Amino acid sequence: MNNDHFYKLLHQYQSGELGRRRFLGMLAASAAALGLAGRPISAMAAKAAQVRFDGWGGSVSDALREHAFKPYTEKTGVKVVDGTFAGVDEFFTKVRTSAPGTYNVFHSSGVFDYVRYVDADLDVKLDESKIPNLKNVLPRLIEPLRELSGGALSAVPYDYGTTGIAYNKDVISEDEIKEKGARILIDEKYKGTLGGINDWRTQCWYGAVMSDQDPNNVKDLDAMWEVLRKHRSLLRKYWTSGAELMSLMSSGEIVATQAWSGRIATLQKEGHPIGYYEPKDTFAWQEAMFVLRGSPMEEVQQLLNFMLDPAVAIAVSEAQGYPPSLDPSAVDLPESVTSLPAYDATGKLEGRTFANARYWNDVQPAWSKMFGRIERGF
Repeated sequence: MNNDHFYKLLHQYQSGELGRRRFLGMLAASAAALGLAGRPISAMAAKAAQVRFDGWGGSVSDALREHAFKPYTEKTGVKVVDGTFAGVDEFFTKVRTSAPGTYNVFHSSGVFDYVRYVDADLDVKLDESKIPNLKNVLPRLIEPLRELSGGALSAVPYDYGTTGIAYNKDVISEDEIKEKGARILIDEKYKGTLGGINDWRTQCWYGAVMSDQDPNNVKDLDAMWEVLRKHRSLLRKYWTSGAELMSLMSSGEIVATQAWSGRIATLQKEGHPIGYYEPKDTFAWQEAMFVLRGSPMEEVQQLLNFMLDPAVAIAVSEAQGYPPSLDPSAVDLPESVTSLPAYDATGKLEGRTFANARYWNDVQPAWSKMFGRIERGF
């Protein structure tokens, strides 16, 4: 078999045109035709036995790489090629305009990501019998996904957290943050030292919270835009990544911002004087490992099951700072996990406000455009 023929078969396999069994069969047939019958083809097959993963980068991707992907490859020989994305909207466009199989698994954020990919027919239906460790996952995280994809699953929940308010404890007291809550972000007292995530969803969510509205049913858009303009006028900087958030907070360049619970857990572990507060209607979310159309299903489902093994999921959780999707009534979780911000010992996640997926996807065109104007100072 020459290289051109092999790589043609490899491309067809990775693009989803050939299933794994068919691919291996054609490899064997080609070898036989060239008088190579009986010689091992495992080295050639190993080149195809890989899964592409795309995630958030920084400490989150480091945790997955070190505690999940490397051990999985060592155990199975299947390589995980991992990349990162700058934002969920940009990544969605890349997937939608690429050939099936170009992307395999990504670290999806929230149910709005889930329903967006399902509605665009970019999903698969997982064979749950091949992922027995799903039995360890919180039902409260699985149920919303089933509802959005007709009872089947296109992803497995992997972790959860909140986007609350991070604050510098050397500057802002616990009493002050409890009194002001999210409205600390529009306090003139801290002009020039406030931050905010450059994400229209989070900004609009907190625009609703700061204007005393239900984030899943905003009635007064003018009030929401008004507080977001106020926030913009007091801002030091919109940040765009977890690494930048951690740098701004640890250096003291900003003293309060919306923040991801896991990134703040990492700063606290490093000894920085950073507090974390969850006001009423704090943005709660789950993240899932979403499988895309055209993926090599045997390897992908094997990988997902490996990642949900309690020892692996706990190690990833400790490293990235987010509680795992594991059910505490089914799995004994260590103190290193139960002490994380956003952890729920009951496993029921009651009192958490999650986004209504279809509501937020419906408002995206208008609201993202308006936030873009506010971001630019209009």
